[in-house]
Amino acid sequence: VQLVESGGGLVQAGGSLRLSCAASGRTFSSYVMGWFRQAPGKERGFVAAISGSGATTYYANSVKGRFTISSDNAKNTVYLQMTSLQPEDTAVYYCATRRGLRLTARAPEYDYWGQGTQVTVSS
Repeated sequence: VQLVESGGGLVQAGGSLRLSCAASGRTFSSYVMGWFRQAPGKERGFVAAISGSGATTYYANSVKGRFTISSDNAKNTVYLQMTSLQPEDTAVYYCATRRGLRLTARAPEYDYWGQGTQVTVSS
């Protein structure tokens, strides 16, 4: 299984970015996809997750209403649309995947991880 993130960059506070994560090596619809982030000096934290079918989503309270996770099974790609970005959203963003149907915020329950993409929000 290989996950490749893209779409990170530098944006001003209040701006938007869309991250993408292209997956290969497994049946997309059978896996949960998640987004996590890690700021310098902090632990990796949960951002959002989506079921393999795309029908169910789950968000961290800190991003609810600002971020949207979605998927395109035909392209084996999951997206994270981020709006109203704030400096505290600055982090390396990782996508991850786990087999099964249950959405979880616990990083150890994800089996495969991408290399990460940097998001920097300036004030």
